[in-house]
Amino acid sequence: MEENLEPQGTQDNNRIIPVNIEEQMKTAYIDYSMSVIVGRALPDVRDGLKPVHRRILFAMNELGLNAHKPYKKSARVVGEVLGKYHPHGDSSVYDAMVRMAQDWSMRYMMVDGQGNFGNQDGDGPAAMRYTEVRLHKLAEHMLDDIEKDTVDFQLNFDDSEKEPVVLPSRIPQLLINGSSGIAVGMATNVMPHNLSEVIDGCVAYINNNEITIDELMEHVKAPDFPTGGIIYGMEGIKAGMHTGRGRVVLRGKVRVDTKPSGREQIVISEVPYQVNRDALTNRIGELVNNKVIDGIAHVNNESNNKEGTRVVIDLKRDAIASVVINQLYKNTDLQTSYGINNVAITKGRPRVMNLKDLISEFVEFRHEVVVRRTKYELKEAEKRAHILQGYLIALDHLDEVIRLIRNSPTPDVAKDNLINAGWGIDEIQAKAILELRLQRLTGMEREKIKAEYDELMALITHLKEVLANEGMRFDIIKKELIEIKDKFGDARKSEITFLDNEVSIKDLIKEEDVIITISHLGYIKRTPADEYRAQRRGGRGVMGGKTRDEDYIEHLFVASTHHTLLFFTEKGRCYWLNAYQIPEGEKTGKGRAIQNLMQLPPDDKIRAIIDVQDLKNEEFVASHNIVLCTKKGIIKKTALADFSRPRQTGVNAITINEGDQLLEAKMTDGKSEIMMAVKSGRAIRFSEEKVRPTGRGAIGVGGIEVDDEQDEVIGLICLAADTDKSVLVVSEKGYGKRTKVEEYRFTNRGGKGVKTINVTEKTGSLVGLLDVDATQDLLITCKSGITIRMPISGISELGRATQGVKLIRIEEDDQIAAISKVDEQEGADEPEATAGTDAPDGSTDEQLSNATESGDAASSENEAGENNGEKSEN
Repeated sequence: MEENLEPQGTQDNNRIIPVNIEEQMKTAYIDYSMSVIVGRALPDVRDGLKPVHRRILFAMNELGLNAHKPYKKSARVVGEVLGKYHPHGDSSVYDAMVRMAQDWSMRYMMVDGQGNFGNQDGDGPAAMRYTEVRLHKLAEHMLDDIEKDTVDFQLNFDDSEKEPVVLPSRIPQLLINGSSGIAVGMATNVMPHNLSEVIDGCVAYINNNEITIDELMEHVKAPDFPTGGIIYGMEGIKAGMHTGRGRVVLRGKVRVDTKPSGREQIVISEVPYQVNRDALTNRIGELVNNKVIDGIAHVNNESNNKEGTRVVIDLKRDAIASVVINQLYKNTDLQTSYGINNVAITKGRPRVMNLKDLISEFVEFRHEVVVRRTKYELKEAEKRAHILQGYLIALDHLDEVIRLIRNSPTPDVAKDNLINAGWGIDEIQAKAILELRLQRLTGMEREKIKAEYDELMALITHLKEVLANEGMRFDIIKKELIEIKDKFGDARKSEITFLDNEVSIKDLIKEEDVIITISHLGYIKRTPADEYRAQRRGGRGVMGGKTRDEDYIEHLFVASTHHTLLFFTEKGRCYWLNAYQIPEGEKTGKGRAIQNLMQLPPDDKIRAIIDVQDLKNEEFVASHNIVLCTKKGIIKKTALADFSRPRQTGVNAITINEGDQLLEAKMTDGKSEIMMAVKSGRAIRFSEEKVRPTGRGAIGVGGIEVDDEQDEVIGLICLAADTDKSVLVVSEKGYGKRTKVEEYRFTNRGGKGVKTINVTEKTGSLVGLLDVDATQDLLITCKSGITIRMPISGISELGRATQGVKLIRIEEDDQIAAISKVDEQEGADEPEATAGTDAPDGSTDEQLSNATESGDAASSENEAGENNGEKSEN
């Protein structure tokens, strides 16, 4: 016995390899951990799915369970997944599938379920033999083009089937539905987001690959949870967007109702994500019993599938609802925080990714899918075109082909005879010709073959163009994304609230049009535009601002509260101010000294203001210029980009010669027409291209000739080349008119120009020049503070050399100080009635306004008629 055992033992010893147990454990554990990380717990950044979810969707697609097909038993799908792709427990597959069918678990469901799939109160789903499923419509787009070689396939666990490595998803699934999982040594927790916002972010990234994360956050604002709720604070979210790690604080949505008895009750209509409503109700009851929360008489979960979440908390008679709500936020899951941990598999390894990484990886993957799909379609189109070409050759030699085939003893001989016939047919075409049905030989069928061939050749040309042009490929990606957004996009469910230390003033200011006025002595204010209601032409006007005796309104213009204003001073400096930073004041208020808002020297004053929507919009800034002009007729053009970096102390915009000062500044697109007018009544029109761009420190070039010491430039307008606007001029004694732009001939810059108004003692000198259309209103401000608003459509359109019609009655010692236009007519025919506001002669504005409607308006028309015949030109 011993003799037999000894050789056997020696043989076994030869097969035993001694290893270091520490190294063996390390290697085995690393292999195991990587298997869990890549194969089970972490999603792929491209389609946003873990292997189990990917296999469920693929198996359902293979079973033909599309959104328009009948439901099939869940057990059938689970069996398919287990038997072919996922060798794990059936409960793991069914639980994953159930979650994809729950609208409170997934922001956008992937599976359309029929039957009991559980609820938010913690009740589980029915067994898989009772429930039925099919693909959701959105999930179908995750499998689009999978048959077109868009993704790689791999062998399953027993090498008997093939499964996709990743799905060719058209939707940014990882961002819209999020993902959570615990692997070995790492975890992931990606928050769900709104589909429309994410697609807008993807499109913005495609348009500009250098886009910053802050700019992407203008589109993808914050997570968006399926159960709604209120996101409380943005600091942790910003950290998550920038670094991939952060924190979201989410509160349930509550309201306070009063019962018929007079008692108050708190109603919870939305609970935070993944919070069990029954558990929340029980927790509130425990806190009441333990006297942690006072003031609650009763709590009940009245939620149901039809009406949604409704947890009712009845308060005691002396309880303060706001105090109880804060106690609930502090002690229960009514306020919950979630850690953002954006870990996903990219190129086979786990990586923490910020918002831009997640979007760029998805867009890069979509680009790869589009390229592979296009190559596949091109290959298939070329194969089909090749066969159709063979058909056409055969039909061109139909009689010879039929005779050749009939005389051939076997199909193989017939095939060889076709190849050797000298018509240029190859083996594939010959085989297809032999399989051609006789009905395809009719004349009509031949036309169909020819039409299909021509259509295929056009498709092949297009597909080759797509493969050669990256821009076209990204346009296709954008188009497909926008189609998904249009079909499935919806509004946010989770509201966003900022903490006190996070809110910028701009967020709190309502965006609206305001009228900004600056007085001669430098007082500034903003007033809502609708406070200036329109009057008829010839009216007296209303008080637009109380000023000192020697002060008057000098600048008056319209801007949005969210825009940035560029202020240009008479000494050629530029300063910046946000419109909402200008103090709001009443229409009759004086305003605040402008030196309190910007570092303006005492001996300098504001001369021109430009309203810019967004100085951070690089495309807009790069395509616009600032045109400046001085009182002595100098004009200068500088790129807007030179003014896009605000400085508190301001910058030099133009070098001003001695005795001159800056008068006006306008923003142009580089293709405008420029008009300048002088006090004596002349105007010049020339192309902006005649003025070459120069830097901020340059002097500029001659725009219009100003020979007389008493004469000076009073206005500058910039018109689009194809504009339908007219030119409005106003004199200092209240006369004005509109004239068609075509009446001003094109000249070179630096000339004298032509007559724009007939200046007489009655009209006074020219004081204002505007480009207007009939939909706008005109605002006129006098040195006395009187302001009138009137529809421009009511101002006569006359020739250049006329003196115009009377627009506003002016006292002998008063003059017009400023004119401006407003884009919308509001109450166009209503006379302003501001009883109690005293006019200079002691009567109220209401009386004066009514008195002028019959008298001055009629006399003005007569004056216009008397002067219409005067025609002269310099």
